[in-house]
Order: sequence, then C-alpha cells, then structure tokens
Amino acid sequence: MQFQDRTIVHMDLDTFFVSVERLIDSGLNNKPVIIGSLSDRGVVASCSYEARLFGVHSAMPMKMALNLCRDATVIRGDMDLYSKYSRLVTDVIAEKAPLYEKASVDEHYLDITGIDRFWGALKWTRELRQSIIRETGLPISYGLSVNKTVSKIATGEAKPNGEREVDKANVKPFLNPLSIRKIPMIGPKTYQLLRSMGVANIETLSAIPMEMMEGVLGKNGIEIWRRANGIDFTPVIPYSEEKSISKERTFETDTIDVVMLEQLLIAMTEKLCFKLRKKEKLASVVTVKIRYANYDTHTLQQKVPYTSFDHTLIEVVKSLFRRLYQRRMLVRLIGVKLGGLVHGVQQLNLFDNNEKQVKLYLSMDKIRLRYGPGAIQRASGITCKQN
Repeated sequence: MQFQDRTIVHMDLDTFFVSVERLIDSGLNNKPVIIGSLSDRGVVASCSYEARLFGVHSAMPMKMALNLCRDATVIRGDMDLYSKYSRLVTDVIAEKAPLYEKASVDEHYLDITGIDRFWGALKWTRELRQSIIRETGLPISYGLSVNKTVSKIATGEAKPNGEREVDKANVKPFLNPLSIRKIPMIGPKTYQLLRSMGVANIETLSAIPMEMMEGVLGKNGIEIWRRANGIDFTPVIPYSEEKSISKERTFETDTIDVVMLEQLLIAMTEKLCFKLRKKEKLASVVTVKIRYANYDTHTLQQKVPYTSFDHTLIEVVKSLFRRLYQRRMLVRLIGVKLGGLVHGVQQLNLFDNNEKQVKLYLSMDKIRLRYGPGAIQRASGITCKQN
C-alpha cells in the first residue's frame, strides 16, 4: 500500500471545557466534573475522565449522568471563556506552524511536510505542544502521521495529555487491531450496520472489497474503505478568521427607513444562523456593512463566543448596526457577515435551562429543513420582500 508523503499533525485539547474550568478553579482537579445545563432536562456538553469512569459521556441526558455519578460537580459552562482559550491556543499554533487548519474549537490540523529536512518533525511537534501547555496551561494531545485520518486516530490513542507518532511503515499495523469506531466517518448507524456484517476491527473492514463497500454504503463506503486502509488525501485547509458566510441586500431605491433596515438585518442573520446549524458550523466574528447612496462603505466588526444561535447573534448585529448607522444618510446596501467559522455542533440546550426556547429552535429548524429556509421566521425580521 502506497501512502502519500505528507507529515500531518492532529492536535486536540483534552476535555477542553473541563480543563478551562480547572484553570479557574484548581479545586476541581482530580474530581468528576460535568459541563452542561444545570437542569436535569439538559445534556452533558463535556465531562472529565474521572466522570467517564462512571459511564458518563457527552450528549448523555444530565439526569442519567447524575444517576451514574452522584458526586460529580456540575458546571453550567461559559462559551465566552472557552472561546477565549480556544483563540489563545490558535494564536500559539499560528505563530509557529507553516500551515494549519482550525477544525473545531478544540482541535487543529497542521501540515508540516518538509519540516523534517530542517528540524525533526517529532521534535518540532513536541516543542509546539510544550509551548501550548506552557502558554495556556491546558493539556493537549497530538498524533503525527501521514494524513488527517491516521493522525486523528493516533491522537485518540495518545489521550489523555499524550503524543503518538505513526510513521508510514507502521500505518497498517497501527490501524488493524483498532475498533471500526475509531474511523472518524463511522457514526452509530454505520457502526451497527458494519457490526451486523461481522465487521469489528479495522483490519477486517480494510479487507472487504471496495466495490462491496460502495454497494452497501454508496460513495461514503468508498471513503470509509480508503480510511480503513490508511488512505486520506484530504488537504489541510489554511485557517483564516475571514472564512465566512454572508448576505447582502442592494436596494432599488435608496432608503433611510431605520426600522426596515433593522428588520432586514434580523432576517438575514436568522437565515445565516440556520445555514450554520445545517452545515454544523459555529461563528466567532460578526460584521455589519452599510453602503450609502454616495457609495461610501463602512463596516463594523465584533468577536463573539463561538455560536450558531439566532438570539445571540441578532443582538450583536442590532448593536453593531446602531453604532454604525449614525450619519442618517440614504442607504444603498446593507449586509451581515458571520466569520471565523469552525466545525462544531452547538447543542441547543448545552448551557441553557430554557426548555421552551430549545424546543422552539428545534421545531423551527425542522420546518425549514422540510419546507425551505424561508418557511418560518421571527416576526421582528419580517419586512419587505428579500433577495
């Protein structure tokens, strides 16, 4: 089996939310900690390794988690704080890495291909890890290998707070004995299907003919087969705070209707937030744009905790608009941009006790997925026909 000659690092902060809370309160060290809604109707967002020993895991109902681990300390969570530390880690990596991708709030991929010619790749990665620990105080694990898939799996095997190198010659021996659960693309349904076929470890999965995998799982079957064989050509995508989604509206007739402008911004933000949740993305930068009738263009930007929630981002957009629109001139164009995107599913009731709001979000998104993004919207965002 031939492997592409790349050197890829996957770095993952260990129990990230819990680790941040322990920086603030050392009394939480070595104790079972659960991050999530304080309501027993909520779910677990993160938990310490001590809590995992009792069977607690992410996305578990809080009531069940507390039944399993009655002595756990439960913390509601602070996305603002976690976003701050996430950015600190990214800053350390950005200063040293030639090419990196921020895959989520707590994990990064680095392409350091060729660095071994000047500086041993393993030595370089170890020193970067130590820099992150020293400058942020957070524990972090990494995997170093030939591609994203093997590196990510290696990180999982290195945890907690460890490191694992898998060179080209040892990719297959490393992967073969591991459970098929370790392959990132395999979710619960695919896992159950493969288990019903008698497939338990990666070695067995890799030996299935690719055509059979395609017949069972379609195009995803081909990709899963490749990853089981240690093949992954996915590139490390350069990270930029400018990675964004946006909506703009140019008016046929210039306007000074402030109420309508604000309603339009609300509607735009609502649609962008739905798009974020649909694509499993979180935003950390909000920008509002105004172009006046004389083509003079102004923007105002604000960093926010990673989120995809309408009610959070709409308030930021409204605040930016009110600060930005002070000239009272006719407006030709208005727009919203949500940037600094990373992958992440922010469960609606992660830190929120408002059960009614959670159910409302879920219901609205369900309607939009079935009937289209414009099928339902906030009354505050209803205005004239939009593009």
